[in-house]
Amino acid sequence: MHTSTHTVLYDPDGLIEAELPLDREPYECLVEAVLAWTGPDPLQERDYEQIALQLSGHARAIAADVRRRVGQLPKDSGPKALADVVLREAERRLSATLEGTVRCVQNRARLVRALYERLDRLEAAPATQAV
Repeated sequence: MHTSTHTVLYDPDGLIEAELPLDREPYECLVEAVLAWTGPDPLQERDYEQIALQLSGHARAIAADVRRRVGQLPKDSGPKALADVVLREAERRLSATLEGTVRCVQNRARLVRALYERLDRLEAAPATQAV
């Protein structure tokens, strides 16, 4: 007897995920709070690691959204070139080992902020630039 309630979906192109909006507000609040930290480290190392993991996962989701939008732009467009630079930097920073430090968490927060800024600019780009 099989009693599993889980359904496995095959979505190699991430089309289902593309239709889901990012839950932006809580992460923007987290980024703001993290970047406001000053002075001695108020949290435990494992807390910083968890926050860094949360920010890293969200940064990957934003980067995927940016990539999808960039794919709709012509190859020679300025917004595409700038987004490619931001995406390469995001890949480099996300490949760095997580540390349970304020510095690491703040770097991930800055990355989330930069990705959202690029996403906003791509969304504001004129529709005539889309392929």
